[in-house]
Amino acid sequence: MPIDALTPYAHVADVQRSVDFYRLLGLDVRNSHEADGVLAWAFVASTADKPNDAGARLMLALADGPVPAADQAVLFYCWSPDVRRLHEELKTAGVEVGEIKHPFYMPAGEFRVIDPDGYVVLIGELDRAT
Repeated sequence: MPIDALTPYAHVADVQRSVDFYRLLGLDVRNSHEADGVLAWAFVASTADKPNDAGARLMLALADGPVPAADQAVLFYCWSPDVRRLHEELKTAGVEVGEIKHPFYMPAGEFRVIDPDGYVVLIGELDRAT
């Protein structure tokens, strides 16, 4: 029996700070847990717009210690229906965004942002020609 979903699980220095960042990308808290008055775990997700689309999902947990950005061997790839618009919205919100590039595998464009813990988030657009 194959799996039918996969959710990345990232250890972060401040779960609330990460929730706030991923909220800018359209993910909202679906479940959370506090320990000693501190947000220790959160499950954030987007609302799936298409019947067979799982949407975007991410679990965030409070790290036991520092998680150096250089040691993180994972990046998160996301898709947006309008890369240019999201790029501008994030820039307006004060997020440092990379330039929109058009690699062979994402001709409509993609750009890079770094989350508060140094995780690379690449955001691409599948449906629009350049």
